[in-house]
Amino acid sequence: MSALAAEHGAINLSQGFPDFDIDPELIRLVNDAMLGGHNQYAPMPGLPALREAIAEVVLRTYNRDTNPQTEVTVTAGGTAALYAAITALVRPGDEVIIFDPSYDSYSPAVRLNGGTPVHLNLLPPAFGIPWQQVENAVNEKTRMIIVNTPHNPCGSVLSEDDMRRFGALCRAHDIILLSDEVYERIIFDGKQHHSVLSFPDMKDHAIAVFSFGKTFHVTGWKTGYLVASPELTKEIRKSHQFITFSVNTPMQHGIAAYLKESSRYTSLGQFYQTKRDFFLEQLKGSPFTALPCFGSYFQIVSFEGYSKESDHELATRLTREAGIASIPVSAFYRDGSDHHLLRFCFAKRNETLEAAGKILRTL
Repeated sequence: MSALAAEHGAINLSQGFPDFDIDPELIRLVNDAMLGGHNQYAPMPGLPALREAIAEVVLRTYNRDTNPQTEVTVTAGGTAALYAAITALVRPGDEVIIFDPSYDSYSPAVRLNGGTPVHLNLLPPAFGIPWQQVENAVNEKTRMIIVNTPHNPCGSVLSEDDMRRFGALCRAHDIILLSDEVYERIIFDGKQHHSVLSFPDMKDHAIAVFSFGKTFHVTGWKTGYLVASPELTKEIRKSHQFITFSVNTPMQHGIAAYLKESSRYTSLGQFYQTKRDFFLEQLKGSPFTALPCFGSYFQIVSFEGYSKESDHELATRLTREAGIASIPVSAFYRDGSDHHLLRFCFAKRNETLEAAGKILRTL
């Protein structure tokens, strides 16, 4: 859809990347690291200073005492963290439960490692966990369950009860819970992010994945990390070593220094809630109905009653003819379920969102 948007000069609210500038201080810190000669390989698990800073953030945020040497691994973005974890722990014949709509790297990573994805559908508007289906799907082949909270593309957030139920299920059946939490800081309306790291009894069965790209608006830097028990981390690093080996050194130095000031990441939720609310205002008077969005920087809208086209057909037509690009939500379902929904990214400048709103209100 981004390629189609570029071809037709459309406003691109499809792919999830901000179009506004990052903090100049972060650029300065990375530049200082480059000028200071930090341009060679970093240690395979990540720069010690960055892993120590991450451990401090985890302690401050989730009250989890984390060993930076044995429980934190810096990766080339959240996607590399997911792939390293799946590669390390999923074997041919294993089954992995995935909730659709889902981020598009989960299923291919499982299949590339010989595993079998078991897709369970989340349904609008709440996109809640279908617990009876989960219990029916678990068997002796179930190796892993992948969850995403706050959720892309739904904007839903798992509750404390959800996480406790996943914990009990994983402990009872010796299953790994791989928790994609890259939007941890982008959460709205007084909701709380319930990380797997907040539950001590899940430590031996849980892996949490994070992304600095999402937190600091630097998606192109491809810098993320994962946190897991020493036993799980040891296995994951065996994969990480031969996937990327190590991650961009000056970026790690700059981010480590930047993390020393907690206000640089703790106010992110309010920042994006303002963006979401501004975009919702732009939708007023359009033929679209916004579904609840409690996290991430994506807004799903329903076009039920506006068009009988498939979501793919409508998204394509709007890009070509109206000049605005979105993502058809059916693309996130393995079975192509089409609930007449489109996903828009609101991580954009207000001028971009305002221009998009003018188009949407004329449809």
